[in-house]
Amino acid sequence: MKPLRIMIGAETYPPDVNGAARFAERLATGFAGRGHEVHVVAPSPVGPPIRETRDGVTVHGVRSHRYLFHPGFQVCMPWEAGPAAAVLMEAINPDVVHTQAHMVVGRGMVKAAHRSGRPLVATNHFMPENLMAHVPASRFVLPIASKIAWRDLGRVFGRADAVTAPTPRAVELLVNSAGLRDAFPVSCGIDADRYRSVPVLRNEVPTVLFVGRMDQEKRVDELIKAFAALPADVPAKLEIVGDGAERAAWTALAESLGVSDRVTFFGFVSEEELLQAYARADVFCMPGIAELQSLVTLEAMAAGTPVIAADAMALPHLVRNGRNGWLYTPGDVPELTTRLAALLGDAALRKRMGAVSTEIVAEHAIDATLDTFEGVYRRILGGERASIRRVA
Repeated sequence: MKPLRIMIGAETYPPDVNGAARFAERLATGFAGRGHEVHVVAPSPVGPPIRETRDGVTVHGVRSHRYLFHPGFQVCMPWEAGPAAAVLMEAINPDVVHTQAHMVVGRGMVKAAHRSGRPLVATNHFMPENLMAHVPASRFVLPIASKIAWRDLGRVFGRADAVTAPTPRAVELLVNSAGLRDAFPVSCGIDADRYRSVPVLRNEVPTVLFVGRMDQEKRVDELIKAFAALPADVPAKLEIVGDGAERAAWTALAESLGVSDRVTFFGFVSEEELLQAYARADVFCMPGIAELQSLVTLEAMAAGTPVIAADAMALPHLVRNGRNGWLYTPGDVPELTTRLAALLGDAALRKRMGAVSTEIVAEHAIDATLDTFEGVYRRILGGERASIRRVA
């Protein structure tokens, strides 16, 4: 088949470190590896506009500014991103546009694609809870702001020919909260072989791992408290990979609970160091309550690791209770401690559950994700827009 010229819009893209950025990169490089011409439009990581080629993908950085309430995060202004998206749309002349966001860059991409009649696919990685943690506002205002945010997303993505989200639970939110009745799930996907190929270098004592942003909705404080409450006859270490606004507070928490000598905060790490962290982990824990899929949980599962996760949002799609790990009630620290102790104290159980994790990951192969989206693109280009949900 003829290669496509694909234009991907993203609100965040590497060197940003988060699930949405990692997925946008995997999507872009995956299609480039298949011979398609791929352009990514995202906030510039340095401020001024940039254009560079990474892994066969042309990245167009739109002028950006440092976000006051989240150091290290760059955002674009609507009056700059909108015109830039329109100019790039005409210059690149894509066969299909695939936006990963609706806020600023994504909104500009949607408007430019809609005005020019270009085929448009939209994938949602947004939850108001993830944004509200970085917006100074009264807790009484947040529920109202959340409703407004969902409705706004529905208006923007309502212009797309196809709308997707990573999991059935994420689709349910789009339907019930944003009114997008024809949305359908497509997993973010993962190259599992990458995580299985790293030599296993276990620590002397069983190790619990968390990977992710150190922000409020990740609830890492609950994990630290549960870890500190482990029985004395259950030796363990806790490794925390990632950075964010709560890192200092959670470091202080570990010190106040007397476990700082057994808890290591690594901050941001290289890809190779991350692979090594997965390889030496005995248990992965995801206490976050706002996960639309959780790529890091998939990555840990690909490494053959059992998972303990909050029974919230889309995490139950990955953790099959009692098979590859356990779900616990968010906020219930004693329950989390019990689950951690059970796995840390039973190597045979960890091995059995880790094997099931690798089986579940097979359902989320990145090649299947690329096949699905490429099929969606070609069906839209072929004029099958009305039936896209039924055949995707």
